[in-house]
Amino acid sequence: MTAGVPMVRAWGLRKSFGRVEVLRGIDFEVQPGEVSCILGPSGSGKSTFLRCINHLEKINAGELSVDGELVGYVRKGENLHELKENEVAKKRAEIGMVFQRFNLFPHMTALGNIMEGPLTVRGESKKVVRERAQALLERVGLGDRGDAYPMQLSGGQQQRVAIARALAMEPKLMLFDEPTSALDPELVGEVLDVMRGLAKDGMTMIVVTHEIGFAREVGDTLVFMDEGVIVESGDPREVIANPRHERTKAFLSKVL
Repeated sequence: MTAGVPMVRAWGLRKSFGRVEVLRGIDFEVQPGEVSCILGPSGSGKSTFLRCINHLEKINAGELSVDGELVGYVRKGENLHELKENEVAKKRAEIGMVFQRFNLFPHMTALGNIMEGPLTVRGESKKVVRERAQALLERVGLGDRGDAYPMQLSGGQQQRVAIARALAMEPKLMLFDEPTSALDPELVGEVLDVMRGLAKDGMTMIVVTHEIGFAREVGDTLVFMDEGVIVESGDPREVIANPRHERTKAFLSKVL
């Protein structure tokens, strides 16, 4: 990490799909070691913003950097030039992402899913990767389930494997796109506990979530998005208790 540089910085960020402008000028920063939680209604642009951070979606205007380096582009003079896909993939490997759906490989065990990235993307030693994968399974409370296939695991267990899989690449930043929204209510806590542990260990995290209690307890900043813009941001406890914007008040009144 570069000293004194935000882990993520977006300014003037715009993204359109055809004629529909989904992000309409996003200015955003998160510092190393911070947890930023993003709230907002469906269609507000939250998930699209996350996907822009690791260049799964290409931005149309503005700039976006991770750890001081542009995402997906290199500056040459006054112009930005898109990096080649293999160069993008190398940078993307430094950013872990956990999706709503677990996206585990069904034909691989939990341990195999976690090992796949370091083996195929970075070409690491199988012995080293296996030891790391087992340690990560222990970390997410699944040390005895390494030989289980996804269909043999609950939704909460699958999501914890997905988190371990992202951590296996030793990322500098973790993105979570509503990681508990596909889970039964009684399974949500076990995933949030793992995320609390990551925050305690100093992992920089951007979390799109509707879990207000988690945002209040763990978040360093809370961002409320609506219709492609950041409506309000600040200390989570302050924003939740005393929202300034009418749109934030209306949203929180429905979800609290």
